[in-house]
Amino acid sequence: MEFQKNLLDYISHSLLTTNETISVAESVTSGFLQLAFSQMPNASLFYNGGVTAYNLSEKVKLLNIDKEQGLECDCVSPAITEDMAINIAKLFETDWGISVTGYCTPIRHSSYKLFCFFSFAYKNEIILTKKLELHPKTPSINAQLYYTEFILGCFKSEINKLLTLK
Repeated sequence: MEFQKNLLDYISHSLLTTNETISVAESVTSGFLQLAFSQMPNASLFYNGGVTAYNLSEKVKLLNIDKEQGLECDCVSPAITEDMAINIAKLFETDWGISVTGYCTPIRHSSYKLFCFFSFAYKNEIILTKKLELHPKTPSINAQLYYTEFILGCFKSEINKLLTLK
């Protein structure tokens, strides 16, 4: 399992150049985003850490997710992922917070579909929330890896946008 080296290098270089920090809250990717950030050059200078919270009680306890809201949607919604992104950045005191929640196996709660929601928080504001859908027959590990690479690619694009504004 390898992530695109140039993608990891670019993100690392960008965060180092802007002197910004990042943290990650994930569910469906179950640590793959944290793994990717840990593989980046000089990760300890910008990556403060992450949380993998796979069930409602842990999302409530660690990421301050509203329990009732989580119950209504099985913790998979744009609002949940936005709260996760904001709250992970607060928890780790970082400029950036990335979050993802969704399904990597088709189950009743997902209407037998594979999808995730992910969000980027920057300086305590949500700057991007998206839904990513995959074919329901995608093997779960492939879904998790695809979600991770896609999220990293989108993060690179968001960094580019901010760098051109500075």
